[in-house]
Parts: sequence; structure tokens; C-alpha cells
Amino acid sequence: METGVVSKVLRVETPDGPGELLLDSADSPMAALVLGHGAGGGVGAWDLELLARELPASGVSVARYRQPWLVAGRKVAGPPASLDRGWRPAVAAIASAWPELPLFVGGRSAGARAACRCFDTGATGLVALSFPLHPPGKPHKSRIAELAAVSGPVLVVQGAADAFGSPSDVARALADAGFSGERIVPVPGATHSLSPARSLSAPKVTEREQLVVGAVLTFIADVLEPVPSAE
Repeated sequence: METGVVSKVLRVETPDGPGELLLDSADSPMAALVLGHGAGGGVGAWDLELLARELPASGVSVARYRQPWLVAGRKVAGPPASLDRGWRPAVAAIASAWPELPLFVGGRSAGARAACRCFDTGATGLVALSFPLHPPGKPHKSRIAELAAVSGPVLVVQGAADAFGSPSDVARALADAGFSGERIVPVPGATHSLSPARSLSAPKVTEREQLVVGAVLTFIADVLEPVPSAE
């Protein structure tokens, strides 16, 4: 179930039918972040909903994108090429809706992969939530080339117990690919969903929320205002 306050829903025309952008606007925005959902869920995923709820208060407008296959009521995502066809018009729509804002792109799992494949110079940085480095149990089927090809600052927020690749797996694969622009934030105890288990205490849930939100906010702030290097 998708909850939370959404200020506006924007229809996006794509070659595969309409998609939908759910916009949560900041009152005094410094940046915009557009996020795609995973192949097995929607924009109500724990991390996407958390960021849409919390980031606007800190000056980041958030757009969560429903791919056309999900809007049409289908339960299974299409191949990567179809996700890319759906993603590019959404990014263009946000760039038009919020033209004055630096634009960060990203998403969770399959949404992060599409953002990587479609990243271009119009984007300021990329936020990958639970990047699926490989299918569970199949480390030889690596997708690291998609992440390593991003020509801009990258943040990876990865569950320490993610069966699709741990934070150290992602870091090692990026290093082997010769990529050095990553910022990897491990989420202790988290699986691929990043969401807290029901057995987790309230303080630990709050701690996880603060970790994820803080990682994204710090990344955006650091990209927008880099700290000068010491000479």
C-alpha cells in the first residue's frame, strides 16, 4: 500500500504507455531527486516512501516514478530496454517541471539500474538504493558495468545482508572495474528491501531511517557544495 502525502501526480507519456510521477515538493528547494521503483514493487517501497516523506523538509523535492507496466496494472516488469524507454521521459518531465533545480536521479534495485544506464550530463548525481550487483547466488552474472559507467558522483546505499550483493561486494567490484567515484553506505542488518524487520525496536527503526535519509542528504549537499581540498 502506498501512503504519505503527495502534492501532485504528473502523467508521463512514453513509447510503452503512460507513466506517473508522484511529486513531493520542498517549500524552498535546493535540488530535485527522481527515483524509480524496483521490478517487484512500486513507489510505496519503504526507502522510496521514506525519502519522499523526509527530504522535502530539508530542501530536496522528490519525484517517485511509476513505470508504465505498473500503471497498466501488470505484475511483472518488462526487459531492461523497456524500463529505459519508460525512464527517460520521466527524467525529462522532471527537468521541465523543476528546471531551476540541480537534478539527481536514482532508484531502488531495477530502478537504480535504469538510472545508471540512462545517466547523462544533464544529471548532477546518482542515488542507488540496493543496487542489484548480481542475482542471488550468481555472483558471476555481475551488473557492475552499469554502475561503473555513470559519469558523475554516485551514492550506493546497500543492506549489509543484501543477497544481491553486500556493500563490500559492490565496493570490490567497482574497484576491480577501475571506478573510484563511489560513496557506499552500508545499512547494518538490512536485506535487499532495506526495510526494518517487524522485530526491530522503535529506536533501531528510527536509527535506520536517519541513516538512509542522512546518507542521501549529505551526498546531495556535498555534491552541490564540495569541500575544497587542502593544498
